[in-house]
Amino acid sequence: MNKVIIFSAPSGSGKTTVVNHLLKTMPELGFSVSATTRKPRANETHGKEYYFLDEQDFQERVARGEFLEHEEVYTGIHYGTLKSEVSRLWAEGKTVVFDVDVVGGMNIKKEYGDAALSVFLRPPSIEVLMERLRKRSTEVEHQLNMRIAKAQEELQYEDKYDVKIINDKLDETLKKAEDIVHDFIHSKK
Repeated sequence: MNKVIIFSAPSGSGKTTVVNHLLKTMPELGFSVSATTRKPRANETHGKEYYFLDEQDFQERVARGEFLEHEEVYTGIHYGTLKSEVSRLWAEGKTVVFDVDVVGGMNIKKEYGDAALSVFLRPPSIEVLMERLRKRSTEVEHQLNMRIAKAQEELQYEDKYDVKIINDKLDETLKKAEDIVHDFIHSKK
């Protein structure tokens, strides 16, 4: 049975760290690369972290029905999951892993039902989250404030997810994520 695993979390919660760890340690997983209209950061490569599309290309793909889900996450910045990514990974025999925002996560869960496991990763507190975002220092102050406001909004979705993991101690978080994903992949459902 083809399965999908959805990871959602406020920015700065450690979601990318957890997902990257799982992808390195569990060869049966495949990462669904999202598309976005935002500009790449210095360490990001088209087709690896994201498919970086201009606004026109993104909207044309929306019109052609190429997205499983998509949304404007920040004003003028769109993110989406291409259906072709899921097909590509299933054809390789992989369980698809998504790293998406909460609305995208809910839409994917709705699409795949019991074939999807939704995992919400959260920081131990908003204060810890703010500190993590400041240390990351990839944004100017107004962008940081937007991310913090968005995080507070996203935290309200955590009870809608199948599983919640509080990322307090990274080693424990990684082990818990491994166990949850392993059990889901190998369940008969």
